[in-house]
Amino acid sequence: MSQADIGLVGLAVMGQNLVLNFSDHRYTVSVYNRSPNKVDEFLAGAGRNHRVTGTKSIAEFCQSIKRPRKIMLMVKAGAAVDDIITSLLPCLEPGDIIIDGGNSLYTDTQRRCDELQNKGMRYIGLGVSGGEEGARHGPSLMPGGHEEAWPQISGIFQDIAAKVGDAACCEWIGAGGAGHYVKMVHNGIEYGDMQLICEAYHLLRFGLGLPVDAVKQVFEDWQHGVLDSYLIEITADILGVRDDDGLPLVDKILDSAGQKGTGKWTAIDALESGIPLTLIGEAVFARFLSSLKTQRDHASQVLHGPEKSRQSHEPEMIQYIQDALYASKIMSYAQGFMLMQRASELNQWKLNYGNIALVWRGGCIIRSRFLSNIKQAYDADPHLDNLLLNDFFKTAVEQTQSGWRKAVQFAIERGIPAPAFSSALAFYDGYRTSLLPANLLQAQRDYFGAHTYERIDKPRGEFFHTDWTSRKSAR
Repeated sequence: MSQADIGLVGLAVMGQNLVLNFSDHRYTVSVYNRSPNKVDEFLAGAGRNHRVTGTKSIAEFCQSIKRPRKIMLMVKAGAAVDDIITSLLPCLEPGDIIIDGGNSLYTDTQRRCDELQNKGMRYIGLGVSGGEEGARHGPSLMPGGHEEAWPQISGIFQDIAAKVGDAACCEWIGAGGAGHYVKMVHNGIEYGDMQLICEAYHLLRFGLGLPVDAVKQVFEDWQHGVLDSYLIEITADILGVRDDDGLPLVDKILDSAGQKGTGKWTAIDALESGIPLTLIGEAVFARFLSSLKTQRDHASQVLHGPEKSRQSHEPEMIQYIQDALYASKIMSYAQGFMLMQRASELNQWKLNYGNIALVWRGGCIIRSRFLSNIKQAYDADPHLDNLLLNDFFKTAVEQTQSGWRKAVQFAIERGIPAPAFSSALAFYDGYRTSLLPANLLQAQRDYFGAHTYERIDKPRGEFFHTDWTSRKSAR
């Protein structure tokens, strides 16, 4: 029996779809799953008539793959990845390559890279985005880890990746945990995009009082403009689905959001890195707040918001909400790229931000029209401090900020929560302000804790302390 081009461990839906994708591109795949019956079911079902070999043991699995072995793991992040690696090691040889395609925390990926390098093997942390459909027909792929392994696997993964024109949505990201870090930020931006869309929906549906079909039409219209994106597209689709009784299915879904943790990881990393990732943080907190369903039901009976105000002019407010969604989306990406820039500096990854935007243009959940503009911005200036300083994005925000402000005001007047819209606006106003009240904050810190402060009339890096109590007593 001829040996496989690549092996894959983990036959959940994502793993199965990737196997079929490999096979479609004429790669033979050997598969293994800790539950052997899963292998049999796959070979008898979806994997039938494909270039797939099933194995029942780790030893058989490793023997079935061409050397140097290329083994992809599609298992749950965390301890399960370490367990599989441990079971593989006795059957591997120096030069073999392990590729983790799960949503692993980037620090775990960095650790595994170091550990396997010491054993003569190479490790790749591969961010995979696009869900089940992307895995089957072309995902966005973000590889990082041991760079010398990349030339040996690049052809396979660029073949199966999504394509935009002739370009594969798969580019080398950087050393160590860089690939999984960029995937983590991708997921954080995804959290932000979804929350922004939900806030727009909330304002349209319950602020303006539009019926579901009218809101669906608004999203369909937006899909043909600057907001063109996968998430806008599926939102319009969702709003068109009816339950068996003919009523909108979305109205039957409990308003308590789940999460798998990658958005939270992004927010935590931003806190540790000192980057104001305010919008994504609010998106995570909004999910937490939604989960307090029982408390919210009770609070809705005892806590009251503003009196119902006069009706807004509908076409104008729809435009304002579109402006708020577009401008806030720009803030989300600006913050996400700020975070990646900081991580690149700290870890010496030398991230190529234009390539990252290219990788995200197809296959992934956050794919959207203006990712091409992000690529152009970083191609023009690879050292751009912030996307907001690029002419395209600067102009876009200037043209939409009036409507953005009116949409946030509308939300406040109606008592409708819009944490992502409003935090994005606060970030923009803070970023564009030369003088913030942090001078008073520094004085307060020095007053109670002698934390010192810098002066505007002295060189940066020179610190001062004032005995505020004696100054007060002397007056």
